[in-house]
Amino acid sequence: MELLNNFKQIVIETPVDKIINQIKELITSGQLKPGDKLPPERKLCEALGVGRSHVRDAIKKLEFYGILKTLPQSGTVVAGLGMTALEGLITDVLRLEVKDFRSLVETRVILETNAAALAAQNRTEEDLAGIEAALLAYKNKKAASVYAVDEDLMFHLKIAEASKNSVLKSLMLVITPDILTNYNELDACGDGRSVSALEEHELILFHIKEKNIEGATQAMRAHLSDILDFSNTLQVEDFNRSNGKKR
Repeated sequence: MELLNNFKQIVIETPVDKIINQIKELITSGQLKPGDKLPPERKLCEALGVGRSHVRDAIKKLEFYGILKTLPQSGTVVAGLGMTALEGLITDVLRLEVKDFRSLVETRVILETNAAALAAQNRTEEDLAGIEAALLAYKNKKAASVYAVDEDLMFHLKIAEASKNSVLKSLMLVITPDILTNYNELDACGDGRSVSALEEHELILFHIKEKNIEGATQAMRAHLSDILDFSNTLQVEDFNRSNGKKR
């Protein structure tokens, strides 16, 4: 068992992780300096051999953490920070995505319960139409027995839009896609979870329609309790592996 402790768990990088790592290497090597402009998205996609969504997600995350910034009429440039600060920030971004799933989930619960409450308070008829359209797209995918990760994300983002808090929505854009992807890849949606998730979505929408702030908050918290429990289970399993215990 002591020998097993010398092995490290293999982490499979996502395309977004790989793009972020390449940018980190270019900064570390001095090929990218503060103030330097990145190539256009289209050329980055061609050079990296990935879709535009992966490039956009990587840039969006690096912008959120202040590593990159997009200037009107100028494109995306490296922030005016020192090399050590930039390298450290990128390392933190990658470490957060890979190592701290539970903290990401806890942060999502805080953001989304507040988003639901604010949406119930501030939503317009246009917001309701957007949330309903996202829910219908989610329902159609589920009816066809197809994973609906994008539709699930859109439903939650439409609620964030209805909150009228742009910072809250930006925070959700950073953390929620990875949570949803990992949650589905780890097959945490079995045993009728898809059915109950749809019912929970409908209840959240109902309370937002009724402008019931407390109801929307509680419905969102109940909806996210499953993924929070799942993250707690993962943390316990990781602790047991680290201490050489059997699962």
